[in-house]
Order: sequence, then structure tokens, then C-alpha cells
Amino acid sequence: MERVPILKIGDILLVSIQVDMSDQTAVQLQEDLAERIVDTGCHGVIIDITALDIVDSFVGRMLSTIASISKVLDAETVVVGMRPAVAITLVELGLSLNGIRTALNVERGMELIAAAHADELDHQLDDDPDAETATP
Repeated sequence: MERVPILKIGDILLVSIQVDMSDQTAVQLQEDLAERIVDTGCHGVIIDITALDIVDSFVGRMLSTIASISKVLDAETVVVGMRPAVAITLVELGLSLNGIRTALNVERGMELIAAAHADELDHQLDDDPDAETATP
């Protein structure tokens, strides 16, 4: 069985899908990614689909499931590298990637995750009354 490598870059996990996704490979990726999120405490996951020529309903559901799992584990997911033909196919099939943010490339994906994490930290500070009293 093929496995999709998961690389850690700072507080972000990078998943670059370079293989055809079978059901078994997708399930293994979901399990591996969930374990890595918990082990590393990362706050972001980037899934690079640049190598995929086709994103069918199965891959679309798999991406959505991975994003949901990551969100439950407090990590934001961004899908990057979607080719125009893949985007057109997704729209024509009526598939939406609910809960998934997209970016053109890994760099933009990292920027989105950093911005989301900064907003979350600001929101937490606004909700924490002790944080306000500690500020001079």
C-alpha cells in the first residue's frame, strides 16, 4: 500500500499527494494526518494537489473529511495547487469543498494559515479578561 508523505514545516503539516488515491490510501492518509496533528500540535495543514489531473467525487469527499478531522483537532486546512481543469470539473460536477480554504500555491497557503492563526490568537486575547489586565 502506498502512503502519502506528511512533512512538518514549522507549525504546519504539508501533504503533497503524488499518487493515485485509492480508498485504502485515503483512509491511511486520514489516520496518519490525524496522528501527526496530535503529535505535533500544529495549527495548519496544507494539502498540495498539484500532481492530480483529476479530482473526482471520491477525492473531493476525502479532502472534505480530512479538513473536518483537522478542524476538530484545531488545525486549519488549505488545499493548494488546484489546476484550472480540476476546478472546472469540480464546479461542473456540483462538488463543493465545504470547510476547505484554497490557495494557488504552498506559499499563499502558508500565508492563509498564518493569518487565520493570528486572528484566532487575537480573538482569544479579546475573550480573556486576564489578558487585558496584564496589558499596561
